[in-house]
Amino acid sequence: MKTNMNRRDWLRFSAAATLSCWSAGAPLLGAKAKNPFKVILLISGWKDVNIGDITHTTGLLHTLQTHFPDSKIILWKSNMRTTDQKSESAAMIKRHFPSVEIIGGIVNRGNFNMQGDDLHRAVDEADIFVHGSGPSVVRWDALAAWSKRTDKPFGIFGTTIQDIAAPLKSVLEKASFIYPRETASIEVLKEHGFEGERIMFVPDATFDLRTRDEETALNFLNERKLKDRQFICVIPRLRWTPYPGRMEKNPPMQETNDRYKEIDHAKAREAIIAWAEKTKLPVLVCPEMTYQVDIMDELLIDPLPQSIKPYVQKRGYWMPDEAASVYARAHTVLSFECHSPIIATAMGTPAFYLRQPEDTIKGQMYYDLGMADWTFELEQSTGRQIADRLLEVATDYPQALDKVKAVNAKTAVLYAQAAARMKALRSS
Repeated sequence: MKTNMNRRDWLRFSAAATLSCWSAGAPLLGAKAKNPFKVILLISGWKDVNIGDITHTTGLLHTLQTHFPDSKIILWKSNMRTTDQKSESAAMIKRHFPSVEIIGGIVNRGNFNMQGDDLHRAVDEADIFVHGSGPSVVRWDALAAWSKRTDKPFGIFGTTIQDIAAPLKSVLEKASFIYPRETASIEVLKEHGFEGERIMFVPDATFDLRTRDEETALNFLNERKLKDRQFICVIPRLRWTPYPGRMEKNPPMQETNDRYKEIDHAKAREAIIAWAEKTKLPVLVCPEMTYQVDIMDELLIDPLPQSIKPYVQKRGYWMPDEAASVYARAHTVLSFECHSPIIATAMGTPAFYLRQPEDTIKGQMYYDLGMADWTFELEQSTGRQIADRLLEVATDYPQALDKVKAVNAKTAVLYAQAAARMKALRSS
């Protein structure tokens, strides 16, 4: 499937696919099936250098606790090899979800055997296994290990499926439910022969995020004199994420980053300038990933006119609960990254997604949820268009807030439908 559609193609495809998806799921909205799962095992937590990856977990934990309130939830944190490992994100999750048990564990991809006493116990105890939201079926090996050990149900919740290699296909054939986070993934599934009731569009679980760190956020905002709904947030991004060693192994990726970093961020700077000149209100430049702390000055702040720089502040890397509390008080969030706009939306704040073409088919979910006006295919959009749309939001802010409420209402319906379908399953 082509990953680079133009804006008109995205809109046409989205309208048809979303209508089909909603029609198929509508009868389940009022379902009140009894919860058959005493214990749910969730695998999530891909990387801690990205607040978007962390919120995959906290969003889905909220979804599961909301729709399966009587279930015990065990979180297999994917990037923990052992239960004894500590991390700031694990501590944050435990703080917000004290009843959730967090474990580590390993899968041998040669024979799909599991390693770790806590993991073995969790698999024996759990009635269902859920793969959390992510950029792909990141831990297909864990699903394969589960299906090797037990015939209890398992499935995928709010995940992009852009490519289906043979190992993943064998897992999908056995899955009890497959819930991609955008309708473009459903088309990929169809191309590989996967159709039917077990497939349903379910947005990225980050849309169900509710965890906030009010104390830390309020201290920061008060210190910086940033007032509710009187500042915007802007998040930078390179076309390809420079994970350690990645650029050295892939010179074309580095060349793409070098070629487009100024072109891309000049468009965001145009919006920053328009905002500051028109409103005389602040701008907070902040990161979604750790590396972005190092590119804020170069790409968003230093090239600004001297008259604009006094309006601009920046924030270092943070945990997503603090980011959520800050975004909840922002006027609007503008982001090259995919998940800060989702976090903002979940918090009730208007958000723009400045989508670079390298950022996979996950951007389709914005169109699926009716956010086309705030989604800018970057190579087809100008800085002036982004700036004008931002000032339109500022001019009729109540209407923008209503739009955010409508998106959140739609995601709530889809999560309820997904949970109803899961409740219809019966563990063996």
